[in-house]
Amino acid sequence: MVKSGTLILEVAARLLVPLQLLFSLFLLQRGHDAPGGGFIAGLVAAGGLALFLFAHGRQALRALLKVSPRDLVGLGLLIGVLSTLPAWWRGEPLFTAQWWRIPIVGLEISTPLIFDIGVYLAVIGSVLTAIIALVETDRDDTIR
Repeated sequence: MVKSGTLILEVAARLLVPLQLLFSLFLLQRGHDAPGGGFIAGLVAAGGLALFLFAHGRQALRALLKVSPRDLVGLGLLIGVLSTLPAWWRGEPLFTAQWWRIPIVGLEISTPLIFDIGVYLAVIGSVLTAIIALVETDRDDTIR
């Protein structure tokens, strides 16, 4: 296995990446009630995953994600579009918020949260796709 980063970068990534991912989930969860949401949460998560990429390399990131970042973009767009359907099925305008309470656990799920999850995945996928393309371009330039 080829190491990509320095020892300091690897230790920092080991400490910071989990914190960034948890903070991104916090921003995602509070986004429909307060500042935050899918976009900024996706940027924070992509930043953490980019740090992981710089510390451990592309192969380690692929092993961690288990899915292509481009697939995350498609899944995010699909989830965003699907979040509009419950209102349409009820005869209301698209993007009219719908809320459901799960009585056993007392959890509320809403279409704005589902839409934010779609945005979150699309942002992570698009930012990681761009960063990986830049890393691969830089690698190709240094080989020549």
